Amino acid sequence: MTERVVIVGAGHNGLVAATLLARAGLDVQVLERLGHVGGAAVSAPAFDGYDARLSRFSYLVSLFPQALIDELGLELELRSRDTASFTPWYRDGHDGGLLVETDAGDATRASFAELTGDDREFDAWNAFYDEVSTVAAAIAPTLLEPLPHIGDVRDRVAMAIWTDLVEQPLGAALRRRFSDDVVRGVVSTDALIGTFASLDDLSLVQNRCFLYHLIGNGTGEWRVPVGGMGAVTAELARVATEAGATIRLNSEVDGIDVSDVDVTVCGDGFVERADRVLFGAAPYVLERLLGHSPATKPAGAQLKLNVLLSRLPELASGVDPRIAFAGTFHLDESFDQLQLAWATAASGDLPPATGEFYCHTLTDRSILGPELRDSEAQTLTYFGLHTPPGVLDAPGAKDEAVARVLAALNAHLAEPIEPLILGLEAKTPTEIEHELWMPGGHIFHGDLSWPWLEEDEHPRTPAQRWGVATAHPRILLCGSGARRGGAVSGIGGHNAARAVLA
Repeated sequence: MTERVVIVGAGHNGLVAATLLARAGLDVQVLERLGHVGGAAVSAPAFDGYDARLSRFSYLVSLFPQALIDELGLELELRSRDTASFTPWYRDGHDGGLLVETDAGDATRASFAELTGDDREFDAWNAFYDEVSTVAAAIAPTLLEPLPHIGDVRDRVAMAIWTDLVEQPLGAALRRRFSDDVVRGVVSTDALIGTFASLDDLSLVQNRCFLYHLIGNGTGEWRVPVGGMGAVTAELARVATEAGATIRLNSEVDGIDVSDVDVTVCGDGFVERADRVLFGAAPYVLERLLGHSPATKPAGAQLKLNVLLSRLPELASGVDPRIAFAGTFHLDESFDQLQLAWATAASGDLPPATGEFYCHTLTDRSILGPELRDSEAQTLTYFGLHTPPGVLDAPGAKDEAVARVLAALNAHLAEPIEPLILGLEAKTPTEIEHELWMPGGHIFHGDLSWPWLEEDEHPRTPAQRWGVATAHPRILLCGSGARRGGAVSGIGGHNAARAVLA
C-alpha cells in the first residue's frame, strides 16, 4: 500500500516537501488554512486603488540552496544588487553615507574613509568577512544533508572566528574588531533581524541569527526574486502539483490525533488519516493542535511597513537615492543605537526607530501595474527592530512607532517623505500572528538553533538526524521551526522529506 503523507501548511517548505515526496511515489495531501499558497512568501496588493503586488512579509532570498532549486526544477529569476547596503550618518554638521557594494571596490573603500578618516576600518571589514566566509563555506554544503557533528564543522575553520561567532557574544567581537560605531552597527543588524536580543546576550541567540544570515549558498548574498516572493511559491506550487501532490485550500486544521498506526488530522468538514504528518506551522501551534499546553509562546520583535512612493526622496548627503535604496538602507542602526533600542523595549517602553528599508522596484519593476511602472513610483519595505508585541500592542503605540520611523528617515532626507507616500501598510507582530499563524509574530517560528549536532547529541532516528523530529515519530516538522529552518530556504521541507524517505 502506498504510504500516505498529510502536510499541514502550503508555505514554501510544505510545497518543497510535497514535491519531493510525490515524486518518490507517496500519496501526498497538503492542507492550507488560507485561500492561497505561500504562507509568508506571497505577493499581494497592499494599497487600495494602486496596482502593486508587494512581497508583504518575506521579501528576499538567500538561504534557498541553488542545489535545491535545481533539483526541484524551479524556473526562477533571482537578481543580484550592486548595492549591498547604505547607512546614512550625520557627524559634525555633515551628512554622509556608508556605501557597501556587493562587490566591495573603490567606492566602498572611499565611503569607509569618508566616515572614519582612513582605510583601517575598511581593512578590518574585509578581514572579518573573509573569515566569516570560511564558516559559511563549511556550513552551506551540510544544510541538505543529515545534521553534521559540531566537531566536523569546527575543524574546518580557524579557531578565532569560531570563538567570535559560536562561543562568545557577538558584541564582544564587534567591539574588538571595529572601532567605529556605525560600522559595528551595520555588521550587527544581521544578528537581530527577527531576533529580540542584546548583542551581549549570553544565550548567543543573536550569534545564531547572524550565522543564518551569512551562510546562504556559501556567500550570504541576498537576492531579489523577480515577480516578488509570490513568484517563488507559485513555482513551488506548480512543481508540487505536477509531481502529483494534492493541495487543498481553505482547510484549517483544528486537531491532530496520534495513534500507534496512523495520524488523524481534523478540520471543519474534513478528516484526513495518514501514515505520517509533516507540520509546516510553528511547533507551538502543533502542541496546541495535539491538545497540549505549550510552556512558552514565541514572540517576534519587528514592525513591518510596506510603502508606495510617487518617487524616491532626495538624500541630505546628496547621494543618488537609486544607489542608496537599492540595497539595505540602514536607518539609525549604529551599534549604540541598536543596544539602546533593545534596552528601551526590554524595559517595556517604545524604542527609538531603528531598522532597515529596501526598494524592490529598483531591481524589479514587474510587481507594478503598467501605469505605475511607467511613472517614477517606487516601493519601500521596512523591517523595524526591537519592537515586541508587548510594546507595540499598547494603545496608540503602532501609530507612534510609524511616526518615529518616518521622522527618523526625514532626518537624513533633503525633503520630507510624507508628500511622496501614495500608500502605507503597517504590521505588528500580533497582526502578523493573526494573518499567518505565526505565534507572537515570530518570523522563525521560535529562536534559531545551531545547524549542527552538539557534543551530547546522539540521534537514533532519521527524523532526529535530519533535525525534523517531534515527540511523536509519525509527526515531523517541515517548516521554519525545524532545525536549520528560518527564512525562505526550503531546507526544512527538503529535510523532512528526506527523513520520511529514509
